[in-house]
Amino acid sequence: MIPVERDILLDTGPLIALLDQGDPHHRACVDLWQEVAERCITTDAVVTESTHLVGRAGAASLPLELLLAARVPVVSLERDAHEHAVRLMRRYGLLPMDYADATLVIVAEIIRATTVFTLDRRGFSTYRKGNGESFRLLPEA
Repeated sequence: MIPVERDILLDTGPLIALLDQGDPHHRACVDLWQEVAERCITTDAVVTESTHLVGRAGAASLPLELLLAARVPVVSLERDAHEHAVRLMRRYGLLPMDYADATLVIVAEIIRATTVFTLDRRGFSTYRKGNGESFRLLPEA
């Protein structure tokens, strides 16, 4: 069951930036995180992508530790949602849309969220929910 009381989708970029003081987006993401962490939700695909990226520096568990400490729900998709992910990835194939992004769009549709905490402005300014609704991106430009 996906918790619907959460209304901000957390993408990989900010999660990495929160953990990496050398990231150019670190300060903005830390400041915003303090305001929105309790409203965030993410997917297991985002966790996998994040742990892979920071794992190169020997810190693979850090994204998951951060999410657990902040009590951010990490949700998984069921089969029909995976099929929907395939359709989305084909639709946005030229960007391209990766699996983690597809899972966030699907969760947005399920919980009716319109806000994404992301550094992927190109992707999430292009992606649309099934009803054609666009996303509000945080941090705001």
